[in-house]
Amino acid sequence: MGAKKDPKAGAKVPAKAPKKKEGGGGKAKKKKWSKGKSRDKLNNLVLFDKGTYDKLYKEVPTYKLITPSIVSERLKVRGSLARRALLELTEKGLIKQVVAHRSQFIYTRVTGDKEEEEAAAAAAEGGVVVDKKPKKGKAPSKAEKKAAEAEEKLAAEAGGD
Repeated sequence: MGAKKDPKAGAKVPAKAPKKKEGGGGKAKKKKWSKGKSRDKLNNLVLFDKGTYDKLYKEVPTYKLITPSIVSERLKVRGSLARRALLELTEKGLIKQVVAHRSQFIYTRVTGDKEEEEAAAAAAEGGVVVDKKPKKGKAPSKAEKKAAEAEEKLAAEAGGD
């Protein structure tokens, strides 16, 4: 009898490629826990020193938006100290309060438009609003000059009678 022929021998068979490892097989390394994000400890002042107190009166009234958290961050003081400092500045009239929420107060700098603000506040309360004086420095027009000359002539004629 003849030798057995291998039916697969005649067909071209590509070489077996090594299997790619998939995530499911094998023992994976155990995940190590991170220690979390570490925050630097704030070392804020509990009481004002001379330099910080001067800085409070010099710089804070120039800020456009003033909150206890902003003052605490920029001057490196505690939040409770910043709140008290802002109350003191408000009482002295260096800043004004805009919003008084339960947990956050918002202040702003005092601008030079005090007269306008007082007039608006008086109008809102129903008070009497006094008109502002017109701005000086504007030269009278030709028509105004002629009217003034005519009044002077009439006054002179009336006085001469």
